[in-house]
Amino acid sequence: MALVDTGKRPIASLILLFAGWKAFLLAIALAAAVSPAYDTSTSLFLAQLPEVPSAPFLTEKLTRWDALYFLHASAHGGKVYEQEWAFQLGFSQLVRLVSWPGGEPIIAILAATLSHLGSVLVLHQLTILVSRDSRLAFLTSVLHILSPAGIFLSAPYAESSFAGLSFLGNWLFALGYEYASEPWKRTCAIVGAGAVFGVATGFRSNGLGSGVLFLVEALRCAAHFIERPTLVRLGRLVAPVVGGTAIAAGAAIPQFYIWQRYCGEGHLRPWCEKTVPSIYSFVQEHYWNVGFLRYWTPEQIPLFLLASPVLGLLIVSGTKVLLKSTSAFPIVSFNEKQKVFVQTLAGVQAFIAMLAITNYHVQIVNRLSSAYVVWYWWIASCLMQEKRRDLGLGIVRFFVMYAGIQAGLFSSFLPPA
Repeated sequence: MALVDTGKRPIASLILLFAGWKAFLLAIALAAAVSPAYDTSTSLFLAQLPEVPSAPFLTEKLTRWDALYFLHASAHGGKVYEQEWAFQLGFSQLVRLVSWPGGEPIIAILAATLSHLGSVLVLHQLTILVSRDSRLAFLTSVLHILSPAGIFLSAPYAESSFAGLSFLGNWLFALGYEYASEPWKRTCAIVGAGAVFGVATGFRSNGLGSGVLFLVEALRCAAHFIERPTLVRLGRLVAPVVGGTAIAAGAAIPQFYIWQRYCGEGHLRPWCEKTVPSIYSFVQEHYWNVGFLRYWTPEQIPLFLLASPVLGLLIVSGTKVLLKSTSAFPIVSFNEKQKVFVQTLAGVQAFIAMLAITNYHVQIVNRLSSAYVVWYWWIASCLMQEKRRDLGLGIVRFFVMYAGIQAGLFSSFLPPA
């Protein structure tokens, strides 16, 4: 019996491939231990924990760069320094909830790894629901396993948790389209999707982009109501409005809590007096130099070049699907119910890629991309079409090569991060 049987045992096969890939990346990360880390921040942080961390050798190799901020917040029960508010609360609070003193690093690694596995399995079900194609679903999930996000999906970062929540929200939203003739099931699915996306926004702020799904659906329902006003059609408008509100609440409630905590009497920080007081926006701009074209400097050219393959894939796949290019993306013809949903996802993906070019530290797109599904579908469709198979295989080779090199650099505390 073959170990990997994509037809009869797709889930078991995905889990086996997932385990093998993680072992490969971990071997590279641990092998990098032959040379000292470029930065000593990790050893200094681990030495300050109240207890000796579990599995110290492993945790030291995977606690790099921004992972220190997540773990610092987990170990200290919340944010201590203002610059830490550049990172959402969700992941650090999750780790703190299930950890013990000194256990934060290993729990964070386990949480990230299990979240990645969960996101692979949810993505498989999402693709089945949208396309009715088991082969496309398997290939899409394999691509997510091999994502250029690589070792970041097992390190103490929020990427894998965010991806899992995003795919779950997308699955629930797509389920709402399937229940078009059953109002209560549709409402539960779409409102549930909004709640999940709201939680996802607590892990990464770009979760707000999922609100576009609800905006498009609300406009569609409103147009139908205007065309022929009935109570049933008015009721269909409720679900996307409530779901969209849940996403907004996922971003607004933490900001309101922070504003109450820091913006009382006494010396106020500059962000407290803004029309829309957001510590996240202030910290991103003040400490991390995030903003429109701020990263467009000569010294950042290598990072733009490094991010260009993923940016190109996100933009090309997103725009082709958005413009209904069925020859380039056959999934659109499989399930007519899901066409608007898929094209909205494509538009959001392309927009996030453009934001990465103009506003973000551009290299983060290589891990940020892990939570967006349309480019995986597009690459999988390349692999399924004989005339474009070479292109698909070339992209897979890039994924494997990039993730492998990244694992060695990351564990040595070397850029890019």
